[in-house]
Amino acid sequence: MDEIRTIIVDDEPGNCDNLAGLLATYCSKVKVIGRAYTIKDALDVILSNDVNLIFLDIELVEGTGFDLLEKLPKQDFEVVFVTAFDQYALKAIKFNALDYLLKPVDITELVKAVDKAEKLIAKKEDNRRMENLISNMAGQKKRIALPLTDTIEFVEVDRITHLRGEGNYTNVYLSQEVSYMVCRPLKEYDNLLSDYNFLRVHQSHLINLKEVESYVKSDGGYIKMKDGSSIPISRQRREMVLGVLKKL
Repeated sequence: MDEIRTIIVDDEPGNCDNLAGLLATYCSKVKVIGRAYTIKDALDVILSNDVNLIFLDIELVEGTGFDLLEKLPKQDFEVVFVTAFDQYALKAIKFNALDYLLKPVDITELVKAVDKAEKLIAKKEDNRRMENLISNMAGQKKRIALPLTDTIEFVEVDRITHLRGEGNYTNVYLSQEVSYMVCRPLKEYDNLLSDYNFLRVHQSHLINLKEVESYVKSDGGYIKMKDGSSIPISRQRREMVLGVLKKL
C-alpha cells in the first residue's frame, strides 16, 4: 500500500495538530487528508473523500464518536479511537475487537495501531467489527467479536455457555461441541461480560448464569451447565457464588 488516506476527528485543534505531527514523523505511509472538529464537519470530510483510516476522538462537543459512525451509510474504513480513558467507551471498543489509543498518545502504540490498520485495509473488506459496534450500540442482540488467528468471529453473548482461561488464552464455549480459543486472558472477558449475567466462579472459569442447570454439592461442589459441562467453584469464591445462585 502506497499511502493510508487518513482523517483526524477531534474537537481540540491542538490534539489534531499533535497527532498529525506524530503521524508525519513516525508513520510515513499515513497521509492526513483532512481534519474535523465537529460531527457535521467529519461527515462532510468522510463522505467527500476516499478514506482508509480515521483517528476518532470519543468525546466530541456535540456528541460522541459513536454518534458519528451511526450516521455513516457504510464502514469501508478502519477506525482507531482516541480516548482519555472512558471506561464505558473502552468496554464498547474491546467488545468489538477495535483498536484505541489513550491520551496522551504513545508513539510506540501509535505505530502498532497504524501497522495493524494497514494490514486490515489491505484486505479491502467492509469493517464488520465497526458494523457490530453500531448494532450493539443500537440495542440489538449483543454480539462480541472473538479475534482468532486468521478471522474474527462475531458471537451472540447469550450463546456463550462458559469461558475457561489458560494463561494468556481463553476458550469460549458455545456448547460442548463448539468452542473458540482466543489470545486474550480470561480477566479481560470477565471485565467485558460482567454486565451481561456472567460470573467468575473460579480463577480459570467464567459462566453464563442463564446456562446454569444445577449446583452439585458432592466432590467439593461444582456447577452443572445446561450443555452438560461441569464447572468447578474455587474455595475462595464458593460463598459468593452460592449467594448468587440462590437468587436465580
